[in-house]
Amino acid sequence: MYFKNQVFLLILILFFVQLSVAQNNTNSPYTRFGLGELIDAYSGEQKSLGGVGFGSRNSGSINAMNPASYSAVDSMTFMFDMGFGGLMSRFTVPTGSNTKYNANLEYVTLQFPVNKWMGISAGMLPYSFTGYQFYRQDSILMPGYKSDTYAYYNETYAGTGGISQVYAGLGMKFLDHVSVGLNAYYMFGDVINNRSLLYSTTDFKDATQVNSVRVSNFRFRYGLQLFNTFAKKHDVTLGLIYENKAPLNGIFEQRHYAVPADTIVYDDAFDLSNTLGIGLYYTYDNKISLGLDYQYQAWEKARYYGAVDSLNNRSKLSVGLQYIPDPRGKKYLERVRYRAGFNMSDPYYKIPGVSNVKNIGISFGVGLPLRTGNTMLNATIEYGKSGESSVIREDYLKFTFNAVFNESWFFKRKL
Repeated sequence: MYFKNQVFLLILILFFVQLSVAQNNTNSPYTRFGLGELIDAYSGEQKSLGGVGFGSRNSGSINAMNPASYSAVDSMTFMFDMGFGGLMSRFTVPTGSNTKYNANLEYVTLQFPVNKWMGISAGMLPYSFTGYQFYRQDSILMPGYKSDTYAYYNETYAGTGGISQVYAGLGMKFLDHVSVGLNAYYMFGDVINNRSLLYSTTDFKDATQVNSVRVSNFRFRYGLQLFNTFAKKHDVTLGLIYENKAPLNGIFEQRHYAVPADTIVYDDAFDLSNTLGIGLYYTYDNKISLGLDYQYQAWEKARYYGAVDSLNNRSKLSVGLQYIPDPRGKKYLERVRYRAGFNMSDPYYKIPGVSNVKNIGISFGVGLPLRTGNTMLNATIEYGKSGESSVIREDYLKFTFNAVFNESWFFKRKL
């Protein structure tokens, strides 16, 4: 029975992976740059904590941010987590504003124990999103005509796609206070950016340029957690993660549909950056938890279309707080998780002539345990802003809902 349930869930995950490939969760013009908007691998619970997770060890949730956390899984349970998100974005430019909406499946993960000191996790997570469409109208002076003769044109920008990743990871605990882990990711997907020039006169030739990045790549994340309990009520965990710089394998093309038309194929021209993360997580009496994470990505040294220094180094700071009135309380509201978080990050892309402005997000959420079983429903609302107000500023509200099914599959129920 246990084996059949595992097979069913694995098939379900593969179905959602295929379903999610064509979906997107952004309308931001800033996804035109780099590989799109980078998506950190947060669960719904971690999003309500501002993205804190490197130091988190919880037997009732799946923490894909640090594979060392998998060893905290209960030795008698199987967990399955699925998250959905909705996004409302308002884009403001000096001449006006516009609001966009979209929603999609965000991630699917599962986790189960091998024994009391080892756990395994697998699932599907997003890596980046690209989705935008905007245009501008302008004119240029026509050579050989009167000084007041102009040709008008439309310049259109559009982008679609995204990079997804399927992962499998292992976490092992030893010496009672140390855990190490490894995640292996297979990355796949397409990022396509189009730019078109359409003129109002045949004196100029229309032109279209299409940049496409088709990814098929493996990468690895290494995790470490050092944890201990002091005076029975104080739990402290220090977490570390690291990813090494590696080539981004795939097919990279730039096509020019003009006169004459041509195609440029880039071979071995993209890199994934070094990534380093450190986090501290403290829990008092299983009621109050406070987490702090810092992440750094060295994108300046990564190649982008064959050139380095085309992107910016990215750093991110996250702070999260959770409060449970009474984890074993008889009243339902005493067992509800109340959460709040804050994060601040640098954009990793460069825009010529525009200074980078930090992205800021504030989140609030609740964890709602079901009256029967160990299933937890999590709901999060996040407000954030990004971009430069003199160019394009994005203010967004993001809603995330996920359910963590925690079932005891390793013993026979008694009638």
